[in-house]
Amino acid sequence: MKHIQDIISFIQDAFQTQEFIPLHEPRFRGNEKKYLIDTIDSTFVSSVGAYVDQFENMMESITGTKKAVAVVNGTAAIQVSLRLAGVNAGDEVITQALTFIATANSIAYNGAIPVFVDVDLDTMGLSPKALNDFLEEHAELREDGCYNKTSGRRIAACLPMHTFGFPVHLDELLEVCNQWNIVLVEDAAESLGSKYKGKHTGSFGKFGTFSFNGNKTVTCGGGGAIVTNDITLGEKGKYLTTTAKKPHPYEFFHDELGYNYRMPNLNAALACAQLEQLDSMLKNKRELAGMYNKFFSEKGIQFRTELPNTEANYWLMCVELKDKKEREQFLKEMNSNKVMSRPIWQLMFRLPMYAACQRDEQVNAQFLEDRIVNIPSSVR
Repeated sequence: MKHIQDIISFIQDAFQTQEFIPLHEPRFRGNEKKYLIDTIDSTFVSSVGAYVDQFENMMESITGTKKAVAVVNGTAAIQVSLRLAGVNAGDEVITQALTFIATANSIAYNGAIPVFVDVDLDTMGLSPKALNDFLEEHAELREDGCYNKTSGRRIAACLPMHTFGFPVHLDELLEVCNQWNIVLVEDAAESLGSKYKGKHTGSFGKFGTFSFNGNKTVTCGGGGAIVTNDITLGEKGKYLTTTAKKPHPYEFFHDELGYNYRMPNLNAALACAQLEQLDSMLKNKRELAGMYNKFFSEKGIQFRTELPNTEANYWLMCVELKDKKEREQFLKEMNSNKVMSRPIWQLMFRLPMYAACQRDEQVNAQFLEDRIVNIPSSVR
């Protein structure tokens, strides 16, 4: 591939090292150690503690929502949000096949069935047009909701994912979902700090869900969050994720099936220290994205940038290559030179557990699957 050595040298210079350059590694430059020691000294290291409350308050402030619930990871956040949204076993949830496995798994954990609709080329996220086309062909409205005429099952929710932190076309998606009486739940696992028309991702749907895994912009090792503007449902989410235990000084009584999805205070302490640095991290990553964009534009390679009326967090930065052959050569050369690069995910319907799921033609998703590559994106 042309320019590959120039690309490797540029990235090495950007990160000021010729050693191994990971795709996205955490940076601990703030109060992380201080808050962790404070948590240990308090002995409140498990699921009850001041930092859990602080983390939830910070997420409400950052996303502009009324209620946040701390949970153990992003997958749990989606699973519980779908349940709160009314998704039952045997229902269908429309999502994208171009996503990380957690999106589809969280649907299946509820006993529901994923239906895969194509993405837009510009956002790499669920396409409002593809969604509307699918519903026009396969769906009908009944008194109790939207139903799939092909399967006979209720279509209970739509679950778009903001791929690599680039917001989907939220206004158009909401319009289609409202027209068809389908609840919108946002998989915002990758988009902390991203905005659509000035509002934070995750604040548009009935629920928004976030991940704080070790490779995210802000990490607490493992963690997640649900955000919503429905305080009643948010409190229900807190109840369900803390084992659905009725408050009592000493008795143990659980009145419905809950989950032990509590975020430990230790993780919350780490998350709070990281969230304090969110703005500086986003600025740092935006500067790197600007450097990449200028460099790759001069090489005739498309670097993915944010769309008008959006702010991307540039979580994982990516280039679009001309075909799968060039992608494979790029990946081989980069990784063999200790510059970690990864292809976009295999489409969900290629995996054995989701091969039988209904889908449209997936033209855009397959185009992107062959061409998109992630390159080192850490805060420098």
